[in-house]
Amino acid sequence: MVCLTAHDISYIHADREKLFEHLNFSVHDHDKVALIGNNGTGKSTLLNILSGSIKPTTGTVKSANIPYVVPQHVGQFNTCTVAGALQIQQKLGALQHILQGDTSNENLKILNEDWNIIERSREALDKWELQYISLDMKMEDLSGGEKTKVFLSGIGIHQPEIILLDEPTNHLDTHARRMLYDLINTFNHALVVVSHDRILLDMLNPVYELDHRGITVYGGNFAFYKQQKELERSALEEKLKEKEKELQVAKKTARKAQERKNKSDARGWKQHEGKVPRIAMKLMENRAEGSASKLKEIHSEKISGISGEIQNIRNELRDLEEMKVNFESAHLHKGKILATAEKMNFSYENHLLWDEHLNFQIRSGERIVIKGPNGSGKTTLIKLIVGKLKPSSGILNRANFNTVYIDQEYSLIKNHLSIYEQAQQFNRGDLQEHEVKIRLNRFLFDKETWHKPCSTLSGGERMKLMLCCLMIENRAPDVFALDEPTNNLDIQNIEILTATLKTYQGTILVVSHDTYFLKEINTTREILLEENEIKIY
Repeated sequence: MVCLTAHDISYIHADREKLFEHLNFSVHDHDKVALIGNNGTGKSTLLNILSGSIKPTTGTVKSANIPYVVPQHVGQFNTCTVAGALQIQQKLGALQHILQGDTSNENLKILNEDWNIIERSREALDKWELQYISLDMKMEDLSGGEKTKVFLSGIGIHQPEIILLDEPTNHLDTHARRMLYDLINTFNHALVVVSHDRILLDMLNPVYELDHRGITVYGGNFAFYKQQKELERSALEEKLKEKEKELQVAKKTARKAQERKNKSDARGWKQHEGKVPRIAMKLMENRAEGSASKLKEIHSEKISGISGEIQNIRNELRDLEEMKVNFESAHLHKGKILATAEKMNFSYENHLLWDEHLNFQIRSGERIVIKGPNGSGKTTLIKLIVGKLKPSSGILNRANFNTVYIDQEYSLIKNHLSIYEQAQQFNRGDLQEHEVKIRLNRFLFDKETWHKPCSTLSGGERMKLMLCCLMIENRAPDVFALDEPTNNLDIQNIEILTATLKTYQGTILVVSHDTYFLKEINTTREILLEENEIKIY
């Protein structure tokens, strides 16, 4: 049974920039749709259109039931209470009025006989381990992970038949991710999920890919989709070879046709030379030039058309290798002690962050992941190690090493600069202007974007620009420190980052709950921050 249909959906921004157009697709009951696409293709906008929160420029959406939304960006809910964010505040208010004696038809209609709404809400929050959060708490007082879990608890309250989830794992720790995976597995109605989490994507079927061509449906999970994309890539590579051969033939044909024309004209001039009046010779010359020009134009159009097709295919085949940053080896010898912590701790407002003081040592060449539940101090620890913070107690001895620190806001990118100006900030090797622009093009920043302010870039675009800047700088850091680097990135950008880190020869410190990503970059040690103890493996 079809539970949601999108017909001829288009969306154009207020600045007249077209995001997508003429999308047609449907979602059936029991479908678990993975909606994927590169950053900027409009996945979140499309989810908002499906939910009814924004209207499409053209087209219609029909839904058998009101979809329940777990949003990616929750800033607009900061002024709400938890009950308000969960869309139950009116019911709670009506229940309170009824219990106080106001049994008006309006209150009874709002409550709709949901007499145990408080108990059900409490049970749903407790299921997501939010026992300490009350329904009247302000959303702005919660962490990103807590906010996401509040919205996930709403599924238990509302029991929806259609759920739209936008990057639901972004702020969840490992344990909460497992809880979400269980929910996805056991949910028996329709899901549409935007995510870059490869484990989650493999649990979904079918895959809807959104790109400049529209929606393409792949009848399988993400692993099946990747197989199909490889087949498509192979077919494009074969087509590229054919077109390149066709171009060579077209050029050769044009050259031979021109040679034949030149020989024919030469014979003509020789035959008529001295036998016809000068004015007639001039007329013949003009006709020959016109004929040559027309012949050249015909062949030029054909060659230009084939060249255009070749460029389009090459754009489709844009190689991951082109956007990978190939660092030279870090200068520090492997095994050099970079940092030693002895009884180290950090305090916020005179309150120690960790119940147990930290003791550890980090050596050059290690790949260390820092794990722990939300609020356990992972970001603080990585900032201490790279020298962004100083410990409140204990000792942290740091060697002299240079670091590239990628925080969750990608703050290496300066909002007040244009894309080209940002790239030039890292041009310490005095590359020529055209060389900088070639590198920007390689990372999909074409000339139309060079003067665009960095403040307008998405998270994925900021990551990609940052990697481009590191390529321009061409200086390997001793330590790569990354704080939840895959949050807000599309799959393409995660693959670019992964390819860079896999070949990087220095030290990696990473905070991440993305187990697939951690496996890909071959982390070798683990610092686990738990409530009552610190474990180092």
